Amino acid sequence: MVTELNDSNFQSTVQGAKTPVLVDFSATWCGPCKALAPTIDKVATEYTGKLAVYKVDIDNAQESAASFGIQSVPTCIFFKGGKEVGRFLGNQPLQAIKSQIDRVLA
Repeated sequence: MVTELNDSNFQSTVQGAKTPVLVDFSATWCGPCKALAPTIDKVATEYTGKLAVYKVDIDNAQESAASFGIQSVPTCIFFKGGKEVGRFLGNQPLQAIKSQIDRVLA
């Protein structure tokens, strides 16, 4: 459902996006990341065409994670026009994420 990005396609995908982007930086060994995953999938479905949603496994994309100072997972970053416009840490409820998305899309 949600496409995974790695170091080789991260920049071109985020920079070239026609819509705002949400990137979920996570790891396979991370419990809160697993808990957040279904919420991220819901967001991806609900905002199809308005928000591009991607995942980055920090173990498979260490360069991308380092370039955004990812120190804990999950960390989700919003991009607009290729620039970071917001982020949140940890597992968040769907409604809290939607209110952030609505601000990014406004």
